[in-house]
Amino acid sequence: MKTCLIDEDGWASNAERQPSPNFDERLPGTAIDLLVIHNISLPPDQFGGPYIADLFGNRLDCEAHPYFDQLRSLKVSAHFLIRRDGHVMQFVSANHRAWHAGLSSFCGRERCNDFSIGIELEGSDFQPFESAQYEALAELTEALCRRYPLAAVAGHEHIAPGRKTDPGPFFDWHRYRKSLIHQSVQKSSSNPLKFPE
Repeated sequence: MKTCLIDEDGWASNAERQPSPNFDERLPGTAIDLLVIHNISLPPDQFGGPYIADLFGNRLDCEAHPYFDQLRSLKVSAHFLIRRDGHVMQFVSANHRAWHAGLSSFCGRERCNDFSIGIELEGSDFQPFESAQYEALAELTEALCRRYPLAAVAGHEHIAPGRKTDPGPFFDWHRYRKSLIHQSVQKSSSNPLKFPE
């Protein structure tokens, strides 16, 4: 597998680009130092299909499934999506502010979108994630750490407790950390990320 690189414009070399209109500029001088992990499936607990990319691209056919009716006015995005097979898609440059976290707080700082990068894993709170997803997530995390001053990683559940539950109980934080350490050793780099307790 080719090493993932993040270019100076904030795009990953190994990701399929599907640019979303749902982003804006970060405030000048903002340090991008938090990585936020999410899960998403559309319809809920169903995998595959175009619906996640369509949602982030504001082209979701809300007649395609009854669940989609509640998403009609939603304008959201994430920087990245990792499919069940490990395929990485990118919707927003990591230099820009994607609309993934909503009302949120980390270590006393509000509005996590301002200083974070959001990665969605295709999945749900009710079943395990795939090995290919952990591998792709570790590779992407390592690349992002080389480009940005990332200091911590958190789940959506940690920055919006009571409002969000993802990536959920089936996301294996220990496995993610172990995969990331393996990536760092392979690349002879160190990873300073602080993980959730």
